This record gives sequence, C-alpha cells and structure tokens, in this order.
Amino acid sequence: MGKEGKYGAFFLALALFLPFLALETDRRMTVALPVDGPAEVEQEQETKFIALTFDDGPRRSTTGPLLDGLAQRGVPATFFLIGEQVPGNEDIVRRMEAEGHQIGIHTYDHKCLTALNAADFSAQVDRSRQLLGEILGRENFLLRPPYGMVDAGVERRAGSAIILWSIDPEDWDDKNAERITRHIVSRAKDGDIILLHDIYSTSVEAALAVVDALHEEGFLFVTVEELAAQRHVELCDGQVYRSFYP
Repeated sequence: MGKEGKYGAFFLALALFLPFLALETDRRMTVALPVDGPAEVEQEQETKFIALTFDDGPRRSTTGPLLDGLAQRGVPATFFLIGEQVPGNEDIVRRMEAEGHQIGIHTYDHKCLTALNAADFSAQVDRSRQLLGEILGRENFLLRPPYGMVDAGVERRAGSAIILWSIDPEDWDDKNAERITRHIVSRAKDGDIILLHDIYSTSVEAALAVVDALHEEGFLFVTVEELAAQRHVELCDGQVYRSFYP
C-alpha cells in the first residue's frame, strides 16, 4: 500500500472514532456534574470551643431538668453555686461532678464582694469553698463574684481564678426563652463564656436550644477549665478571665 493509501486508512479510522469519543466525553460530564450546576466540594467544618456557665443554683426544680438535657446531648457546663442553696441539694452537686460538669463558687448568699471586709469576704467565699469541699473532697473551685463586681480586694482574697463572661443575654429580665436563644446564638464566637442562670425554667429551655443550634454551627461545649487548657492558658489566683479567644 502506498503513502496515500496509508493516510487514507488512518483518516477513515479517525473519522469513525471521533463520534464515539464525543459521546463518551458527554457521558462523563453528565455523570460528574449535576443538572443545576457544578458540584460543590463539601469542606470539613472547623471546631469552635465555647463554655456554657450557670449562676445562682442549685435549684432542684430547674437544675435537675437542665442536667438531664445536658446529659442527653453529652455537654458539660460550669456551675457557680450559691452556698446557702447547697444543703438539701448535695445529691445534685455530686451528680454535677459525676457527669463531668465543673463546679465553682458564687458566694454564700449572693453578696457583692467589693463592699466586704476580709472577715465578711471569708464568710461568703471561704465558707462556700469549705461547704463544697466537704461534699466533693476538694477545695479547688473557681470564683464568680455576683454582678461581676471585682476590685483589688476581691482579686487579692479570691483564692482562685475569677471567671466572668463575654455573652450575657440578661435571662433574668424578661425570661423569654426565644429571645435569650437568639441573643446567644447570634453573638457566639470561638472562645466565648456564656452566662445563664439555672434557677429559671426559661433559661433551661434556652440553654438546651442554644446547645442544639451551636452544635449545628460546629461548636464544641467545654467547661471553663477545659476552654482555658485548650487555649494553653494557666488560670491564676486573683486573675480575671472573661473569655478565651484564639
């Protein structure tokens, strides 16, 4: 066969093959791409850490259901307790400890600490620390001063780190669970400390709704100590902490 014959056979074979190549290309494009546009690559959601904290408990009628809801969701929280409410609720305090929650002090009967002398400060903080220590067998409890009021005297006498907050929905005001939930979810950032009160049923409802909503946004709930450790922060006595941002 001459050159003309070889080239003619080649181009004939190519002409017969090209339609099949085009069909295969169309088929692969149809499989790879959805009808309504390019396929989106699903990216792994980055974990954000946040601490849920509660003041003024324990109160059996509200703290109990809150613990139930947190247990169902596998979520730890930090509870700053009022000393005078502990007697009669020792089982709730032990349950908090057993279920992985952190326990702190919120004074004995919710007195503003900045107005107290050394003896009265001790009656509020040290008395509460001793009371919880008798129940739990330790005395390393963080302090949250009522109203977030801190001065040099509070810092000097605290005997632990002082934990305030970065998100406060003022749940004690209108006791509106839906508003409280919106307030927190719309502001939540990695490293925040949320303030709520486990003595209101509406706050319990809001807290569990917040957990569900923020889980969907990639948040992981941890205790205050766990949040500090995750950020490599050593909690120091007398030092005030409001958040642990990256």
